[in-house]
Amino acid sequence: MTEQVILESTPLNALDRCDRCGAQAYVRATLVTGGELMFCAHHGKEYAEKLKTVAAKIQDESEKLVEVK
Repeated sequence: MTEQVILESTPLNALDRCDRCGAQAYVRATLVTGGELMFCAHHGKEYAEKLKTVAAKIQDESEKLVEVK
């Protein structure tokens, strides 16, 4: 029998970069296959529907982005 361990996600920080464009990542998708993808808020929204079909967990911290008036 194979035992599966799920680790707690650490908060994303300025060193985490979007796999698509290199900007700061605000979305982390942990895939059911065990891999991990990171996206900026823009690309996280763009790929959200597809990620829902392949990810075991999606960590979205895009609320960190706020509009300054």
